[in-house]
Amino acid sequence: MRALPATAGRGAVACAAAPVPRRSLLLSTAAAGAALNAEQLPLRLTGGAAAKIRAPADAAQAVTFTSTDDALAWTNKDNRRLLHVVYRVGDLDKTIKFYTECLGMKVLRKRDIPEEKYTNAFLGYGPEDSHFAIELAYNYGVDKYDIGAGFGHFGIGVNDVAKTVELVRAKGGKVTREPGPVKGGKTVIAFVEDPDGYKFEILERPGTPEPLCQVMLRVGDLDRAISFYEKACGMELLRKRDNPEYKYTVAMMGYGPEEKNAVLELTYNYGVSEYAKGNAYAQIAIGTDDVYKTAEVVKLFGGQVVREPGPLPGISTKITAILDPDGWKSVFVDNIDFAKELE
Repeated sequence: MRALPATAGRGAVACAAAPVPRRSLLLSTAAAGAALNAEQLPLRLTGGAAAKIRAPADAAQAVTFTSTDDALAWTNKDNRRLLHVVYRVGDLDKTIKFYTECLGMKVLRKRDIPEEKYTNAFLGYGPEDSHFAIELAYNYGVDKYDIGAGFGHFGIGVNDVAKTVELVRAKGGKVTREPGPVKGGKTVIAFVEDPDGYKFEILERPGTPEPLCQVMLRVGDLDRAISFYEKACGMELLRKRDNPEYKYTVAMMGYGPEEKNAVLELTYNYGVSEYAKGNAYAQIAIGTDDVYKTAEVVKLFGGQVVREPGPLPGISTKITAILDPDGWKSVFVDNIDFAKELE
């Protein structure tokens, strides 16, 4: 897939992707693998409105939806929330230092798996059972990754944008956009970069209960992406804003009000239909009550399941992994199993 330039200042410079060693990561499956470059699938109903879909995994876990309405009704009742976002870094200690000292995060947990040659660190602003978190993945010996042009930024809500920016600057961080009102709006924002080049949008949101509030990804067909995340993933379109002056449109998708929950920000740049994704950003993890039913709903609405539902090898945590129409990966994690992970 070739990199296409993004417009209106919302793009990123793509470079050649470096190879990533395959790692077996709990929940994160942090190695990119071929899945991120899999063929994009159009949004369609498979087998008609009355299709009956059965899971091929385990007879005891067979799932049948008698109609698309049946599938949508179950999805809307499922207990879902964004759990964490997973991406790769070249120097774990340096990144942790930046996030804790400059952005005010806390290390929630950390695990090293020397036999598989990787380390994970979870950081955020509150307990993982009630807050969105970051999962950093460090693969031994890999010090650099290609972020690509498709990934946009993470969003962090703070009490005072200017003070946060000055702290980042004082600690030697890179400020790429000085504090000021967002184009076409009133919210005060700024942009900074972490040591690996990941961009963070700093938003002025005093007293927000969920400071880690956004993951922005670029898509080639916004209506198609919105439909997929609504139907296949059970998200709600919280708001949509078109900015013809700067030739882009954004849609906020999530499982609850934007001011209280982390959201997925989908950005469409006029005339750009595909992006190079690189090998740095991995996926978002989403909680669900049933990974088997989740996988069948995704298939029913034209999504691609790249890991069939079931327990991870050696442990009981059940997951399923999917790709959206643009090739962005999400991993659904069983809610009960995830809670056990945190005990």
